[in-house]
Amino acid sequence: MTDFVELKNDLLLRVARGERVERPPIWVMRQAGRYLPEYHKAKGHHDFFSCCRSPEIASTLTLQPIDRYEGLIDAAIIFSDILVIPQAMGMTVEMLDKKGPHFPNPLKSPADGQYEELMDRSVDVGKELDYVYQAITMTRRKLKGRVPLYGFCGAPWTLLCYMVEGGGSKLFVQVKTWIYKYPNESKKLLQKISELCVEYLALQVKSGAQIVQVFDSWAAELSPTSFRNFSLPYLRYISHYLPLRLKELKLDAVPMVVFAKGAWYGLDDLCDSGYQVVGLDWLQDPAEAVRIARGRVILQGNADPGVLYGGKEAITTVVQEMVKGFGGGQQGWIVNLGHGVTPFVDPDNLKFFFEEIHRLAPTHDHSDSTL
Repeated sequence: MTDFVELKNDLLLRVARGERVERPPIWVMRQAGRYLPEYHKAKGHHDFFSCCRSPEIASTLTLQPIDRYEGLIDAAIIFSDILVIPQAMGMTVEMLDKKGPHFPNPLKSPADGQYEELMDRSVDVGKELDYVYQAITMTRRKLKGRVPLYGFCGAPWTLLCYMVEGGGSKLFVQVKTWIYKYPNESKKLLQKISELCVEYLALQVKSGAQIVQVFDSWAAELSPTSFRNFSLPYLRYISHYLPLRLKELKLDAVPMVVFAKGAWYGLDDLCDSGYQVVGLDWLQDPAEAVRIARGRVILQGNADPGVLYGGKEAITTVVQEMVKGFGGGQQGWIVNLGHGVTPFVDPDNLKFFFEEIHRLAPTHDHSDSTL
């Protein structure tokens, strides 16, 4: 592994290891993105995926919130996208203005020819996604130890959704057809995606990622039974095989985070899924989540991103509720939103959110005890 400057702020990694700390660490999903004026300046005329494929631009975008909110946030997350894995598998993915991701040729059925091609194709994520690893290494160097760096991937279920729906969806007709009409073929593809996720995350760690997160953004579209059949086994595959792959590469294991948006019914299962940290969306009551988790994992979350539209009084109220619900924040909690920062948020409102966490969960003396 490349030699990097020693980490100066390891607060988040200490929490992820179960240690008792002086205050809860903070970062937010999509903290690098279009709500920031400097994002649009750095992006320039480049389209979204061109930014992802340029290590220099991706690194610059990753660092923007770290610079803007200096001293207020405790982690960076590499600027990239979950859909780079389908791209590496040979599928075309575009990011359309005001529409989002679009697959011009999504999977239609196991008999459409493309399915067999995908299953037979040997995918070299080391080669195909080298630009991500370059961006991670470049970002680690630029960070100079200020905060740790998250790597990430999309969860197999969520990637399958995009690959067959052709983009976002309200009804998820196509993917529901797949899992109920072609369950075996669906599981074979989910398994292949899982294997690619393991290698992709391992190479991110090799390049400098210090913690990794798996985003199951469409978990809410599954019933509890379907979640246990089509999502959870593949999340567990990643958490089991990633540490083994890192060991093969002679790399230390890193903390792993799972974020299954909308899968409130699966929190107990997720606490036993092999991840050290479980992300919560805003549908979870913090105190209830703590009760269910029973100290098995660190919890990450979970303010409603919409509160950032509401002004300071609303933000203060939500922060107070979170600090109380998560037990004060000296152990077992990484502060985050319940999903990513949404468009048109005032960056100063996000700054106030960070400041209120610092104010309402103040520094205390702490011991070195662990969970």
